[in-house]
Amino acid sequence: MATINSLDDLRKIKAGVQARMTLREHSNTPDQLVQIKVAMATCGIASGAKTVMDFLITELDKRNIEAAVTQTGCMGYCYAEPTIEVTVPGKEPLVFGCVDTKRADLIIEKYIKNGELVEGIIPVNYESIDEK
Repeated sequence: MATINSLDDLRKIKAGVQARMTLREHSNTPDQLVQIKVAMATCGIASGAKTVMDFLITELDKRNIEAAVTQTGCMGYCYAEPTIEVTVPGKEPLVFGCVDTKRADLIIEKYIKNGELVEGIIPVNYESIDEK
């Protein structure tokens, strides 16, 4: 934790916290933003989902990418934790498994910024009730 030696130090910390909260809680226009859901059930947390979520919030803010980063419960992919669901405006959501900070960085750079697919996509293997 940083040592606060002046009022300026406190203001910098406040600005950083406010920016991170704005990024995380950005929900006024979610369909126009990149949406990232981080699975934070017990297995996800034990596998490092909190670190991944903190990394995503920090890096998206640094790269000026407007996104809503939220946590969700179990996605049912315990074998592939930590998992995240990424929805880019105008595209179907993709679920990525075994996401560490290195893969999260690739997802930001390649998929979110450039639309390129990245290793680790968990295929959809179900039909919804609407499809029947």
